[in-house]
Amino acid sequence: MILNRYERMIAKRYLLPGKGESFIFLVASISMIGVMLGVAALITVMSVMNGFRADLFDKTAGLNGHAVVQGYGGSLPDWRAIVREARATPGVTEATPLIEQPLMGSLNGRVAGILVRGMEMRDITGNPLIRDNIVAGSLANIKPGSGEVAIGARLAETLGASVGAPITVISPQGQTTPFGTLPRSVGYTVGAIFEVGVYDYDNAFVIMPMQDAQTLLMLGDSVSMVELVTTNADKVQDIVKPLVPKIAGQAEIRDWRQNNAALFEALSVERVVMFWILSLIILVAAFNILSSLIMLVRAKTRDIAILRTMGASRGAMIRIFMTVGVTVGALGTLAGVALGFILLYFRQGIVDGVQYLSGQNLWDPSIRFLTEMPARTDPVEVFAIIAMAIGSTFLFTLYPAWKAASTDPVQVLRYE
Repeated sequence: MILNRYERMIAKRYLLPGKGESFIFLVASISMIGVMLGVAALITVMSVMNGFRADLFDKTAGLNGHAVVQGYGGSLPDWRAIVREARATPGVTEATPLIEQPLMGSLNGRVAGILVRGMEMRDITGNPLIRDNIVAGSLANIKPGSGEVAIGARLAETLGASVGAPITVISPQGQTTPFGTLPRSVGYTVGAIFEVGVYDYDNAFVIMPMQDAQTLLMLGDSVSMVELVTTNADKVQDIVKPLVPKIAGQAEIRDWRQNNAALFEALSVERVVMFWILSLIILVAAFNILSSLIMLVRAKTRDIAILRTMGASRGAMIRIFMTVGVTVGALGTLAGVALGFILLYFRQGIVDGVQYLSGQNLWDPSIRFLTEMPARTDPVEVFAIIAMAIGSTFLFTLYPAWKAASTDPVQVLRYE
């Protein structure tokens, strides 16, 4: 919107409070604050929702892959051939054999449910989620036949375990006797403690070499599943489709959507709902801008009439009042963007502060899955939020600007 010199001067004067116009200025200021809070809330919430989904997906895929070839009955005897076929499939970048079995763990009378995961040593040391998140001990201690395992940090807290502590793993698959099957108890030593940041993993995982897991579960040379990583997680079904007939009768393929369908679907729905609910804050602020402009037009009716008699066109009046309204909205939007990024930067400190003052646990990892509040800002979304805020402000300035341009100077100045 291009304004000439006198139009800019008048718009600038109308943006500042004049005599007897403090109430109009107050309403405009409240409108600007409303836009600021709406934009800040949208940027903050959408970034946190994006971060939550991305962080959860990255860590879930980092430990479970994009898909798994699950053997019928929990056993894949011919897993080496399946690994070769998977690695030869276009789009599959990794195929990792795994053993995974829910069991019980015990230490000093404390008992907890655990998830034993057996992996080849190169996969244990090569997984960045495990390798880069060791909080105690070392993966160098974990070797086949050493009797040492790596456990999650939350599980260590539950059992009261530390590096070097003996942990007993109890398996229901034991020796068969005339009185039934006796549970099998095998002792291990905690060689490392890790914290990947996903509560369910940190609270249950016990990672050990593949050979030790096969011995514990009496699987012989079998594994439970083969984990697959692909070039595109969103197209994983199309990528692994050629592998389906090759494993028919031995196993089935489940991708990350099937394994976590309820969680990721809930996140998607919540993300959309939160966006539209928080957008109402911007809409309400835009209505306030509309009302403040209408009051400004009524207060400046005589000035408008004088300007019209001096040669100001209807277009000039429209441009002046639209500039006033859009400026208020733009200033509120820019302040909201700044506030949003400040809130994102200090998000965890704010959560911790509120928890300290209220005495309530607002971010319980057992409920939120992740141990810290994540955030990932999408520049396209930020631009869309800015465009929506300024665009709605622009639309709401049209009526008062048209009303100002429609002022009849003859009627206004008849009795002056």
